[in-house]
Amino acid sequence: MKKALSAAALALAMTGSAFAADLPHYKAPPPPPPPPPPMWTGFYVGLNAGGTWSSSNTFRISTFAPPPFVALSPLGVSAFNNLVVLGNGFLPIKNSGFIGGGQIGYNWQFYNSFVAGVEADIQGVASSNSTANAWLAAPTTVAGGPSVVGFSATKRLDYLGTVRGRLGWLFTPTLLVYGTGGLAYGGVSSNASIASFASLAGVGAPYPAFSNGAYSDTRVGWTAGGGLEWMFWPNWSAKVEYLYYDLGSVNYSAGARVTTELGLAVFGHISQASTRYNGNIVRAGVNYHFNWGAPPVVAKY
Repeated sequence: MKKALSAAALALAMTGSAFAADLPHYKAPPPPPPPPPPMWTGFYVGLNAGGTWSSSNTFRISTFAPPPFVALSPLGVSAFNNLVVLGNGFLPIKNSGFIGGGQIGYNWQFYNSFVAGVEADIQGVASSNSTANAWLAAPTTVAGGPSVVGFSATKRLDYLGTVRGRLGWLFTPTLLVYGTGGLAYGGVSSNASIASFASLAGVGAPYPAFSNGAYSDTRVGWTAGGGLEWMFWPNWSAKVEYLYYDLGSVNYSAGARVTTELGLAVFGHISQASTRYNGNIVRAGVNYHFNWGAPPVVAKY
């Protein structure tokens, strides 16, 4: 009896194994592929070009008479007062022109869709419309010709550079929208020339006096803006960008003018020039990305 039961159990086990062999086999799904490396992470260099125009378009001349220089002759009182008044004015100077240069920077892509970085650039500026001239005149209050003051001023931005932070969001994996801001520096220059002609009472001949002043320096200020950057090819991107910059105001002496009569000083005036260097930049650029910070994708089988 025991032998019969053992034989039946063996036959049943062999039948179950054969039936299981006929069933279909299922394998576990393969693991998902690793995510692509962050294509924006790494160093880049590039070139840019565009246009710039100033925001402050006025140039101010201020004139006063220091205590030693007063109207020493009664013949010159009227002209003295006129030249003080006429020696204060505003000249319109609209700086605009072409700007172009290069940039270098580093990006770090994090949380898949965010990009932070730092960028430094420097551009040369080819300005236009940077000179203004004006003539002002007023009659004397007693016999004699009018008093006349003429101005000539120049204002230039010779080069501009920035060191900025950038923070952006990837609208698509290849399109970055970003804001930027930081330090700006630039080489600026200016010149102011003033000519005055005073016709003293009872004397028809004009008494000329001239002065001039100049300023040239590297100014430091701030900048802010934003832009779009498109990774149109592996390692290559194109961008459009707007920046506002402010290098502050400058004040400098435009010189002293002394009017003489019969070899004696009749009166004198001192002038100051002031202007502000701030403006706008719209430019396009192209960057090459080294992507040294992006690890390669290694296929696994």
